[in-house]
Amino acid sequence: MFSKILIANRGEIACRIIATCRRLGVQTIAVYSEADADARHVRLADTATCIGPAAASESYLRVERILAVARERGAEAIHPGYGFLSENADFARAVEAAGLVLIGPSAETMEIMGSKAAAKSRMEPAGVPLIPGYHGADQSESALSREADRVGFPLMLKAASGGGGKGMRVVRSEKEFADALQAARREAAGAFGDERMILERYLERPRHIEAQVFADAHGQTVHLFERDCSSQRRHQKIIEEAPAPALPSRIRADLLAAAVRAAQAVDYRGAGTVEFLVDGEDFFFLEMNTRLQVEHPVTEMITGLDLVEWQLRVAAGEPLPLAQEQIHSRGHAMEARIYAEDPARGFVPSSGRVRHLTLPADPNVRVDSGVEVGDTVSMHYDPMIAKLIVHADSRDVCRARLQDALAASFIAGPATNLGFLQALAASDDFARGSVDTGLLDRDPAAVNPALDLPIESLAAAAAYWLLMQEPVAKESCPWDRCDGWRLGENAPRSLDIECDNQRWRVEAYGHAGDYRLDLDGTAWKARLEPLGHSRFRLAVDDHSHQLRIHSHEDARLDVCFDQRRWTLTRHARFEQAEALGSNDGRLLAPMPGRILEIRASEGTPVQEGETLLIMEAMKMELAIKAPFDGRVEELAVEPGSLVEADAWLLTIA
Repeated sequence: MFSKILIANRGEIACRIIATCRRLGVQTIAVYSEADADARHVRLADTATCIGPAAASESYLRVERILAVARERGAEAIHPGYGFLSENADFARAVEAAGLVLIGPSAETMEIMGSKAAAKSRMEPAGVPLIPGYHGADQSESALSREADRVGFPLMLKAASGGGGKGMRVVRSEKEFADALQAARREAAGAFGDERMILERYLERPRHIEAQVFADAHGQTVHLFERDCSSQRRHQKIIEEAPAPALPSRIRADLLAAAVRAAQAVDYRGAGTVEFLVDGEDFFFLEMNTRLQVEHPVTEMITGLDLVEWQLRVAAGEPLPLAQEQIHSRGHAMEARIYAEDPARGFVPSSGRVRHLTLPADPNVRVDSGVEVGDTVSMHYDPMIAKLIVHADSRDVCRARLQDALAASFIAGPATNLGFLQALAASDDFARGSVDTGLLDRDPAAVNPALDLPIESLAAAAAYWLLMQEPVAKESCPWDRCDGWRLGENAPRSLDIECDNQRWRVEAYGHAGDYRLDLDGTAWKARLEPLGHSRFRLAVDDHSHQLRIHSHEDARLDVCFDQRRWTLTRHARFEQAEALGSNDGRLLAPMPGRILEIRASEGTPVQEGETLLIMEAMKMELAIKAPFDGRVEELAVEPGSLVEADAWLLTIA
């Protein structure tokens, strides 16, 4: 076993690796950018060294600087985590040339499996089923266009060296192909330094099932069962689970056997994931990730194994700790990825300082996170805040635990997808295990329908704010009561509450958790009783409910009721409501980022829906489109400009 390793990564995965190393007595060296000087992984590591500015290209992707730190600090091995350099064959060679051990597969294996085209050429003779498509060397636009016609539409454009949804486009017709190819190539070049593409027949409603494999240097290759990662948005996984629900035993057995053959075909070593698309009774090889996966905790939960420990032991030359017949699956596990992103604005990434962070402290819930209160979610990196992982004996109980864990979580600062995760976990499709990879993009209302604010959520928010206003009465002194008492009749307390751009004026009578709430001539009796740990019991008229209320700022709170999350704001009594005027033509940046391309110039006419510029942030591209027909009146940015959220980009008259 190694005595000291360097972790060439950041955030949640760096913290995860540190946890295992600490348990095994292995010292850790962290590297960080200037933007991550106060990051959690820096605080947890035994030592840490700054390797450059915020941009990943100037820090976490600087191979020579990372190797220099490893040599200076006496590291024996380097763990690349996931992302950044984790699947970079040149980095693997550089690590070996420096006399260090890379905790991962060989550069040769990484190069083969890192290229979707090369991987497919190895899988076919190994008897691993492939999706019909094109992965040839001729990458001219004419050749790709010709092959697209042969494969047929709809088809999927994919970066040959990519992953994580970068450089991917679904093309549904020949007229869309040229623009989609240009965009996918640009995104692939920016993310992977390689603009080569492959084409595949687009399967409309497949499931994404992947197998965890492990191999050592002694000729042993095993699988650690499969995971279902079909709950995806724009090819990014959101909720993963193991084992895959409703997967016929024959398909499961054949898929796991194919995964082992795939690893053996490239002389694999270490942890890897073979990904498949399952379409009815058929399954097809998608790609192999030559690293640890974000979703590896669900495999750990059902097997009781520490995959990072296995990585360290295999890299140190030890045989796999267990043979295939000794590896068993128990129960069911799910993982939900909490991202800093705004579902109400099309899931654009969010950034900013985390002012409050509540994650469940429950023996049935595992939390993997690289963020703590006071940390900043930066525009420069992936916006993941944490992962919630739960385990139970059955899938139904596991899903219930996930729902409760999500409801118990609360984050103030950047916008998050917590509400969306709750709606997804509660949806009928997820409950049945029938989510396919395109459902969340194709029909988001199926898992997150637009609902009116329930009176229970409004009553809970009103009662909570009323209760928080009330000082503790000394010796039950009536003069200390905040109950609107007057000679004659008590005066009401007024609340101006907003949720999803709707506002309500609530008149309230009572105190100490017992209230009469008047709204538009209708009155409800409401009683709110604190139960501890954000839990409350709410009685409205003759019905009683348990729910959660989270609050960090006096004027804003989240109510989790009936498996949904509602964010409500209380306005000051004499605050002027914001005017809902018509669009003035000023287009603002939906998130912090960098302007990649400008397709319009001042004075040119534009049509509604036309792409005017393209910006990049948090490894995503976003097209800014014209909201109506008009003419570009003024441009406020240029290619390469760095902009903050809500920065003025251009104006259309």
